[in-house]
Amino acid sequence: MQDGIGHMIDTDGNLYHTVIIGDQEWMAENLRVMHYRNGDSIPNVTGVAEWDALTTGAYCWYNNDEATYKDLYGALYNWFAVDDSRNLCPSGWHVPSDAEWATLTTFLGGENIAGGKMKSAALWDSPNIGATNTSGFSGRPGGYRLSNSSFINIGIYSYWWTSTEKSKDPAWHRFLLSGTARIHRFADSKGAGFSVRCLKDN
Repeated sequence: MQDGIGHMIDTDGNLYHTVIIGDQEWMAENLRVMHYRNGDSIPNVTGVAEWDALTTGAYCWYNNDEATYKDLYGALYNWFAVDDSRNLCPSGWHVPSDAEWATLTTFLGGENIAGGKMKSAALWDSPNIGATNTSGFSGRPGGYRLSNSSFINIGIYSYWWTSTEKSKDPAWHRFLLSGTARIHRFADSKGAGFSVRCLKDN
């Protein structure tokens, strides 16, 4: 399933492994950039009230603990950062759409089994059902930040934004869960803090 491994460098100079899955090249790690493509800073918002009130882009680290979580799980971004015209991903890359995530899921055999092929063998809480990582996607359970600012479910869930909104408030995302090999599709508040993977432009 894994056809090749490459590298990508973000705006801050962080180096990431990438993987070719079917006709797509994906980051094999979560994004941890702190600046948009043009060099503008993305606000690091730690406070509960401040995060809740946001209607513009921001990021944080799980539990506001950069030292522990940055390298393992990357940053958590709200959807307003995903949608910002200054771009989270470096030149030549973009945040994948709902349809592009569906292309990945279909290539890996459909929603019921694709998640297992995308999950890393390590870091997930038991039972890490179906985890083979045969795709090389290397999904890690970085948890997420609720729109009310609570940090939850590290070790159990991994959530990734798509660039596609469902309606005025919710936007589509994908998530993996330790207890199943399925990858789930859902729409959630744009104020939530989820991980991001970049996809190489065609």
